[in-house]
Amino acid sequence: MNKKILFILFLFFAVHTNAQIDFTRWVNPFIGTGGHGHTFPGATLPFGMVQLSPDTRMDDWDGSSGYHYSDSVIYGFSHTHLNGTGVPDYCDILFQPFTGDDQWTKEEYRSPFSHKNEKASAGFYSVHLDKYNIDVALTATLRTGLHQYRFPAGAAEGKIMIDLNHRDKLLDAYIEQTDDYTIKGYRFSQSWAKNQKIFFAARFSKPIKKTAFRYAEQKDSLPVAGENKNKLSCILNFDCSDDRTLLVKVAISPVDMDGALNNLSKEQTGFDFNGTVQKAKAAWNKELGKIEVSGGTTDQQTIFYSALYRTLIQPNIYQDVDGRFRSTDDKIHNNEGFENYTVFSLWDTHRACHPLMNIINKKRSADWINTFLAQYKYGGMLPVWELSANETFCMIGYHAVPVMLDAWMKGIRGFDEQLALKAMNEYATSNRFGIREYAKTGFLSNDVEPESVSKTLEYAYDDWCIAQFALRHSRNDLYNTYIRRAQSYKNVFDPVTRFMRGKMQSSWYSPFQPTEINHFYTEGNSWQYSFYAPHDISGLIDLYGGPGSFYKKLKELFYTTEGLTGRDQADVTGLIGQYAHGNEPSHHAAYLFNYVGKPFETQKLVYKICNEFYRNTPDGIEGNEDCGQMSAWYIFSALGFYPVCPGNNEFALGTPLFDKAILHLENGKDFVITANRKNQGEQYIQSIAINGKTSTQSFIRYNDMQNGGELVFHCSEKPVQKFGREQKDWPVSLGSAVVQNGSGQADTYVKRNTPNRNTGIIPSPFVVGETSRKFRGYKTVALGCVNKQAEIFYSVTINDSVHTTTGFLKYTGPFTIGSTVRLSMYSQFENRGSPVTEQIFNKIPEDKEVTVLSKVNPLYPADGPVSLIDGIYGTVNWRAGEWQSYYGTDFEAVVDLKTVKTISYAGGHFLQDIGSWIWPPRSLQFSVSNDGISFTNAGTVPLNYNERDEKAQLVQTGIPLSVTARFVKIKAINYGVIPAWHLGAGGNAHIFVSELIIK
Repeated sequence: MNKKILFILFLFFAVHTNAQIDFTRWVNPFIGTGGHGHTFPGATLPFGMVQLSPDTRMDDWDGSSGYHYSDSVIYGFSHTHLNGTGVPDYCDILFQPFTGDDQWTKEEYRSPFSHKNEKASAGFYSVHLDKYNIDVALTATLRTGLHQYRFPAGAAEGKIMIDLNHRDKLLDAYIEQTDDYTIKGYRFSQSWAKNQKIFFAARFSKPIKKTAFRYAEQKDSLPVAGENKNKLSCILNFDCSDDRTLLVKVAISPVDMDGALNNLSKEQTGFDFNGTVQKAKAAWNKELGKIEVSGGTTDQQTIFYSALYRTLIQPNIYQDVDGRFRSTDDKIHNNEGFENYTVFSLWDTHRACHPLMNIINKKRSADWINTFLAQYKYGGMLPVWELSANETFCMIGYHAVPVMLDAWMKGIRGFDEQLALKAMNEYATSNRFGIREYAKTGFLSNDVEPESVSKTLEYAYDDWCIAQFALRHSRNDLYNTYIRRAQSYKNVFDPVTRFMRGKMQSSWYSPFQPTEINHFYTEGNSWQYSFYAPHDISGLIDLYGGPGSFYKKLKELFYTTEGLTGRDQADVTGLIGQYAHGNEPSHHAAYLFNYVGKPFETQKLVYKICNEFYRNTPDGIEGNEDCGQMSAWYIFSALGFYPVCPGNNEFALGTPLFDKAILHLENGKDFVITANRKNQGEQYIQSIAINGKTSTQSFIRYNDMQNGGELVFHCSEKPVQKFGREQKDWPVSLGSAVVQNGSGQADTYVKRNTPNRNTGIIPSPFVVGETSRKFRGYKTVALGCVNKQAEIFYSVTINDSVHTTTGFLKYTGPFTIGSTVRLSMYSQFENRGSPVTEQIFNKIPEDKEVTVLSKVNPLYPADGPVSLIDGIYGTVNWRAGEWQSYYGTDFEAVVDLKTVKTISYAGGHFLQDIGSWIWPPRSLQFSVSNDGISFTNAGTVPLNYNERDEKAQLVQTGIPLSVTARFVKIKAINYGVIPAWHLGAGGNAHIFVSELIIK
């Protein structure tokens, strides 16, 4: 036998052996169904349109997926579910089998169940409904769900409830029986997706014996297509006297009912339940087998493959078998050489989930990018958080951009690259969410846009991605623009506290606590965001004062004993110090020790997180799964490396969890990762070998793996002095290179570890100190800049109406103001200047004082009590610093007019924004006094407003008076406990007050 034949046989047996491995046996779909994981256990295929799963919870945050492991009843089995999101939606087209009398309400048709009678695996789910003694089994194809119901012995008749009013708000619905075996219909609903449209067709293995409808509370009333309906459900009866098993196949479509019927005919031709289960299992094994691990414990292998499983659930195919799909313009289109998808949780998944897919699922990554471009072409923008052809605008940033850059950097093509660059640039120059103000001034302040610190930081990273994409497509003009914008993170760094800190105009917001979760940050606090400049970690290190100072601060992040303060944020979990593994802004932080020559700290922390925060239990995920991001972090980390900066093709090293891992790449090559160690506890790295070459560097490049090869970790029980300690061995993230030469070529490949120094932008100046924007008498103003070598220039506009303005003066030291002024300022260094920014200081009238008798919410104190009488009225942007909040309590204050005066009117300026739990007071009570001790009732004003009006609006009201008094007491009665119809049912309401008005 010659060598060629031997080689072919070797390949055959190698492929055959891999094909025989049942990776699904290590998948536990119940991981994440408890705690705050928000996963579901039901049947689905990789990236399938159908997620057929039980619904145990109708509402609330921990019911986001429709299922929670702590529940004990099942309402039925619906065909769409979200994997680990932080907002509830989906759970469409509910089927519930039952026996006995017709049961129309959820309380009637739901059934208790026990976890001991519940099973789930990849592509399969089963449960026993205790109330009806019915065994239910579920499986799926891409676009269809297959139900198998085993009715109890002695039941002559089996029934199915189909409830189209299940869960979220019903906009329109329809059911029609087309023959003895088939029904079709649709459901349009409103929740997170404001106009979700889903069509379905169902076929039964037995003829329908009887059909009963309930429409508008009336039984046996047939619906009419296109009419808006409050309730629509039906009960189907089947003869079970001869055969107790009923099979139901249900197809869904985003296009129309004919599309659903066609999907049903093409994907589910019969009722072969076991055969469908085996095909689903094969589909999962094909995807799961792209990464093959060995070694570790059984639990670790289960956690790994369950994590990989969850990364492969979404995005979901969102087109019919004939190629038609609904896009974000709510119109039907035909695909153009790609498959269309939905469910893009990009704020989460751009960090690790998409980078993982850009390695093991390149073909689909190209389809996802083409979906982005279709949404731009038809809907006018790249997706932010797209769901069911609806842009939800959930979370922040424009993170479709890093997904596209990272894919391109990993060799993924097959999309219109010029159109991609155009779409990137158009979003980044739009007026959405403060982007234009950010581009103009180099940062966002909270009076312009809430969550301003987080948005500034994440916009800066997205801009770096645009710069890199533009550079590689010969658009140096765009590169120049965006590489400078990419350094905007420097403008929210406070060099005194050394934290990323919020501003109101050009002043640091006070009081400041880095532990406080507040409206300057997105689902986090300053600790968790102060290490976020993944594209320019070298520049970030410079801000902190160099590697030593950065290392000290980074250690403090993980080892501080301070707890969280501020508002309750259920997402911020999995704490190690102030590091929060349960939420995405922290995910790269443990790997940053590599960038300052302390890789052993990374290895220790990553090992701890992998082993303590991921468990083979229903509550085995810290925080929401977030469409695969939590799991993708684990997969990368278990392999031994992580994409700190998606788009730069370097991976910072951690520590491998398994003895061996094989990445089976789409080009047919294998990248093999081996850990040489004597025992499982050896978490520290002595050295690595990349394709046979020994190295002490604490990073690898994508080029090392793209054509296959081997990464060997040599492990040790204790930290090793040589590994990753010298600067040449550190990974580099340097985002400040700019076009500097006359030829227009970009100086992008800066020598590794070149100090950032003064390339790029000059940070904007700021007002120094814990300063208030309001004052009485005179105020001393001091200015500063992150770049201490920069000169600061300022001008003062004393009266806007007549434009009494000084010219720009060089700042030489603190100066004094005595009236309301508009301060303009900029920094300059080496012929480069910052944008001009402004700060308004308001001089407050001194003819009154105020004493607040209620406890202010510390998250929204404005500028203290004086804010209530400063003559400045808050807008609907309640995060801008002019509003005080009184949470779960009445508001009461006394205004002292200094002398007895004639009073003709008393009132207040309030806010209504029920989506943020803010209601105006139910009434205002007024009393007056001359001595501030004895008060006389002056009247009560009930506030008449639509308590369900979701529009943010100002409410100003009061009472005419004809009294003389020095003191006026105003009491605002809190709305009270939030009612059952609201998402925050049972919680407390805020009163937001901006101004007390005495005339």
